[in-house]
Amino acid sequence: MAHTAMSGNGTTAGDDPLQTAVWRLRSRACWTDAAALLLPDTPAAALQRASLLVERCLYTEQGWEEAEDALRTAEALAHSDDERGAAACERGYLAYAATVLAVRDRADEARAALGRAAALIPPGAGQRALLDFRRGLVAENLTRSPQAARAAYRRAHAGATAQSDPLLLSFTWRHLAGLALREGELAEARHGFAESLRIREELGYLVGTAPALVSLADTETEPEASRLRDEARRLFRLLGGVPTWLARQLAPPAATA
Repeated sequence: MAHTAMSGNGTTAGDDPLQTAVWRLRSRACWTDAAALLLPDTPAAALQRASLLVERCLYTEQGWEEAEDALRTAEALAHSDDERGAAACERGYLAYAATVLAVRDRADEARAALGRAAALIPPGAGQRALLDFRRGLVAENLTRSPQAARAAYRRAHAGATAQSDPLLLSFTWRHLAGLALREGELAEARHGFAESLRIREELGYLVGTAPALVSLADTETEPEASRLRDEARRLFRLLGGVPTWLARQLAPPAATA
């Protein structure tokens, strides 16, 4: 299953103490606590708060109503095209999450909202790389169009590189590697998954490290594959079983007679 987060905040030197605290909580799967630090009294704060709660839905499969409420607040406060586009991007991502997790089919809403965001956020804008990435997710997992997904991921990868957004880069590496693995390009997939894992470990993005370990394990031989999965299980338990959807991949193989 393919998942991603909003692009990084609080991950670089020089960030203010509030953003650093939000990042530390977010990276340890404490999205509600992180959101509680943000007063939704400006468009930027309301949007970041909504983004955190949307991400919580994707990793825990819970909190849908809180995310919807926060998103409505962000939409109400948005006035510029950039602000409205960013809110539409979150709206599309929430609809994508509900669809891919089989909570409710909101695929049409996801495509429409991300299309609206694309009309509001011009190419080259700071928000565009994240939008391109999420359009790639929809293409890969809802539309089942790997070619369109790859093109969107590559645009997002280039944008994340230009903007020095390492967290988003970890996701573009991961999803480009996933497409490569599906096509049997093992060396390319291993390289992409290894880069994704390296970035997440450097950032301290704990909630995304276990999925990265599992993906890399899928390209390795024994005993390295088992070592990576064991480390993923340790982190998964440490974070209280988050992300929930990783449980199926970490389940021990069934005993055979």
